Amino acid sequence: MIIGIPREVKSHEYRIAMLPVGVELLVRAGHRVLVQHEAGRGSGYEDEQYRAAGAEILDDPRKLFEAADLIVKVKEPQPVEIAMLRPGQVVFTYFHFAASRVLTESCLKARITAVAYETLTDQQGTLPLLTPMSEVAGRMSVQEGAKYLEKPMMGRGILLGGVAGVEPGNVLILGAGVVGANAARMAAGLGANVVIMDINLDRLRHLAAVMPSNVHTVYCDPHAVREHAAMADLVIGAVLIPGARTPVLIDRDTLKIMKNGSVIVDVGVDQGGCVETIKPTTHENPTYVVEGVVHYGVTNMPGAVGRTSTQALCHATQPYVLKLASHKLDQLLTDDPVFRSALNMRDGKLTNRAVAEAWNMTDRLEGKFE
Repeated sequence: MIIGIPREVKSHEYRIAMLPVGVELLVRAGHRVLVQHEAGRGSGYEDEQYRAAGAEILDDPRKLFEAADLIVKVKEPQPVEIAMLRPGQVVFTYFHFAASRVLTESCLKARITAVAYETLTDQQGTLPLLTPMSEVAGRMSVQEGAKYLEKPMMGRGILLGGVAGVEPGNVLILGAGVVGANAARMAAGLGANVVIMDINLDRLRHLAAVMPSNVHTVYCDPHAVREHAAMADLVIGAVLIPGARTPVLIDRDTLKIMKNGSVIVDVGVDQGGCVETIKPTTHENPTYVVEGVVHYGVTNMPGAVGRTSTQALCHATQPYVLKLASHKLDQLLTDDPVFRSALNMRDGKLTNRAVAEAWNMTDRLEGKFE
């Protein structure tokens, strides 16, 4: 198979979808790998490293997209990339279709086979390709939130950890999954008062047992969200329903009772976000203010730490790329429920019910691989 690794074109995206060692493993398995010129530079990997591993380096992305049977990326195809896709081409990347009808319709029109990192579910029921970036994003959410709490960034002028004689800041984390747990550890390590909410009591019991004493678990209901949002200096949105749009937990009315200059970092913005007023932003223009509350909605947070993120992501994706490249797709989808869970669309039909329901497209749902 011919595998194409394009340079990411999303704003301030520095990751690459494959390490040089991954190229070497694919080439050893008999595959041909095309890497776009300088695709790895943002993560600290040069063309010569990929060339030494057996890749062919191409300057023109159009030639790469035209030749490749399998495109492996990091972020969802951008409009300029969608225009280069062809029917039947397999694309393996993060899609997050439930956050963008335009993306969903464009990829359906392109008639690609969309295999999504974020819905690939292993035999233990976990999301192994979402987990490493959730770990990065959870830790970054506190790092970014702490920065935007500074007064020059339009924040309250709060140091999360406080100092002797001054109370620390209050952090509210909505969601106790991978993102939420990593955010809680970071915020606790800075010395903040942390409240983490979820509706899964077993998960809350586990975190209550393993987290530091400045992390408190609270069952998530609308009254509790409003009460703790009003006290929070920093709110982290860490809610995820695989493949589906994120439910809204903080509405505009709740913003009105929050502190002026408080900060919201909604990690789930690429699935729609759990804050009514959140919208996608970029690393170039990461924040805006609504009702006096600073909103941070960068959809590719881990891209800012490209070296760390590329290594963490590629360590997780490499076995799946190799398997996807080395087997006939129809047989793989028939025999392997893990890959069936990752398939979101094929031949102009949706194959993921959560995505179809997000956009009222159940009439375009193909039941064979659902």
